[in-house]
Amino acid sequence: MKLPIFIADAFTARAFRGNPAAVCLLENKLDEDMHQKIATEMNLSETAFIRKLHPTDNFTQSSRFGLRWFTPACEVPLCGHATLASAAVLFHKIKNVNSTLTFVTLSGELRAKREEDGIVLDFPLYPAHPQDFHEVEDLIKTAIGDTLIQDICYSPDTRKLLVRLSDTYNRSFLENLKVNTQNLLQVENTGKVKGLILTLKGDPDGQAQAFDFYSRYFAPWLGVAEDPVTGSAHTVLSSYWSQQLGKKNMHACQCSCRGGELEISLRPDGRVDIRGSVAIVLEGTLTA
Repeated sequence: MKLPIFIADAFTARAFRGNPAAVCLLENKLDEDMHQKIATEMNLSETAFIRKLHPTDNFTQSSRFGLRWFTPACEVPLCGHATLASAAVLFHKIKNVNSTLTFVTLSGELRAKREEDGIVLDFPLYPAHPQDFHEVEDLIKTAIGDTLIQDICYSPDTRKLLVRLSDTYNRSFLENLKVNTQNLLQVENTGKVKGLILTLKGDPDGQAQAFDFYSRYFAPWLGVAEDPVTGSAHTVLSSYWSQQLGKKNMHACQCSCRGGELEISLRPDGRVDIRGSVAIVLEGTLTA
């Protein structure tokens, strides 16, 4: 078996930054267990598998494809950076002729639109509701100790816990914060939380590059200690910060070690457009 495979750095225009994803093009049906074996072998936060929906489809002319995402440990219902990477491979490497692609996924139909300055993803927007601190106190203290907290919210749709750090902190504090993910699976094993978002109010009027908010994301429950740049987390962050800031258009920075930037626009239909760039760094053939 030989599969075309690519590695693309998403939410960055520069190689070796942003979030790397592997992208596999499936000309034929793949044995179910092979998806996970390949994702484990690639050992990136996500491996995406693009499949044809009909035998007569082809990757150059068709505009609708199936898409699945796997971490090294399991399949996930939504992944932003690997969707962005998948669209970039089809647009820029396969030379797909369409301006908009539709992906049929576990999270419904997701669209990716080609634009001059990047690719725009049409994603769901998930609300986050106030969360009682005492119910998640052990999880938070295990992760970040006595770090001061401004707000806590929970997204039941995505099972992500959003923890906003005190406004007294700055970007440098969040970037350098030591987060203990090793013990989180023991502290939270009910299945309620599958991802931890740490976020901080930005400085949109600052002298340096302006961001409306910063974040980092941790998902050891899915086999990913820290994800460099996370589109799915921004389906929750966009909802939260839009309410907090009273804005529909925002510039976000996920300040992991690799770092990445996202342009966010809330849509009138209750969804969110997430714009990003992609650097494709590897093209090859997977033999198994």
